[in-house]
Amino acid sequence: MDLDFKKTLHFYSPRSEGPACTAAAPKPRVAFLCVHNSCRSQMAEALGRKLAGDVFESFSAGTEPGGRINPDAVRLMKQVHGIDMEASQHSKALADLPPVDVVVTMGCNVQCPTLPCTHREDWGLDDPTGKGDEAFLAVIKRIEEKVLDLKRRAQAGAWK
Repeated sequence: MDLDFKKTLHFYSPRSEGPACTAAAPKPRVAFLCVHNSCRSQMAEALGRKLAGDVFESFSAGTEPGGRINPDAVRLMKQVHGIDMEASQHSKALADLPPVDVVVTMGCNVQCPTLPCTHREDWGLDDPTGKGDEAFLAVIKRIEEKVLDLKRRAQAGAWK
């Protein structure tokens, strides 16, 4: 499947508000996806909740969920950010996701079926699994930067 989603897929938002809606607009929902939902997408979900939870809701899933979160990711996210991913998250399939507005793939050539959304992007992150703490810390830092950029764009109304 071609990963240049903007050229190959049609987007629509699965959540829309009618003109009579008087309640505050819901926060955009962002899904972070990879193959196993065990490392990068889990860290992105956790950092999305911590760094941008006031602006968007964060979820993660995998096309072939691995069943458990990478222990190095768990250890380093707890050490660096104080986030206990084992206590708050688990590996999930795409079918477990609620309707989302934004889909972010981690850069793992994930073969993702059409998941309705208004925006889709790929972050091109290398999988740090088996590469030591330095590789994990570099990916965590890159995810932080990308989550904060996503937050800025959401605050600017990028997906309204």
